[in-house]
Parts: sequence; C-alpha cells; structure tokens
Amino acid sequence: MPPTTEDQIQRRSAIRELLRQGPAETQASLVSALQGRGFVATQSSVSRDLREIGAVKTARGYELPAREASSEDHVAGVANLLRTATAAGPHLLVIHTAVGAAQRVGLALDRCDWPGIVGTIAGDDTVFVATDSAAAQKNLITRIERTARS
Repeated sequence: MPPTTEDQIQRRSAIRELLRQGPAETQASLVSALQGRGFVATQSSVSRDLREIGAVKTARGYELPAREASSEDHVAGVANLLRTATAAGPHLLVIHTAVGAAQRVGLALDRCDWPGIVGTIAGDDTVFVATDSAAAQKNLITRIERTARS
C-alpha cells in the first residue's frame, strides 16, 4: 500500500528533526534512521522529501538551510565558500566555490533578494547566475567580491 500524505508529512517532520541534530552524511543514513523510527522510507522517497523541505547538500552532508536570515546574511553566511566570480557574456556570472558548496551558495543567492538576479543553477563547485542586465552583472560581481572579503 503506497504511503499516504499524512505519512509523508510525518516522515518529512522526522527528517527535519534529524537534520536539526546535525548534517546527514548520505541519503542512505537518513533512510536507516527513519526506518529505525518506524517509518517506511527508501532512497527515492528520502530524495523527494529532502527536495520538498529545501534541504541542501553541503560538504558535511544534507542540511537544513537557515531561514530566518536577512537578505545580506544569506550571502554573508556562505562568504567563506566563495572563490571567484567571473563574467561570462553580458547576462551570466560564473561563481566558483569550495568543493561541494555550490548548491548552498546558489540557494543563498536565490534567497538574498539582491536586485538583478534572475536565477541560479548550481553544480558541485560552480554556480551560474543569470542577471537581468550587464549593469546588474557588474554590480553583482562587486557585491560578491566585497562580501567574500568581509
């Protein structure tokens, strides 16, 4: 019998509780922890749950992002993970990060509400940032470099 919506809600609540205790190294470790608590969980269900609750994969494992931060704090919180920011054409910015940190940096940029950011795509150690203009791109590079130095 497939899990009900209530089962998903309870499983996601349990995942949040587990992640508040510290990062989960792998999805498999979360599956084991959930099964130990009596939940029906598979790698694919946990993967969907992590995506739904907004968890991010960092160098330490899966974590919940900080939600109460101000727009400036979002990027300041990942400043130590930033390496370089380079223009790639008039509307694209390429940001190199520490290994495994790109998704966390991309999420911080998505949540920071800085003007000119249209969206981000994050890999393992590279984030592509689309900007709405060449001027926004230049301003963003300056702002990122300033934040990384702070």
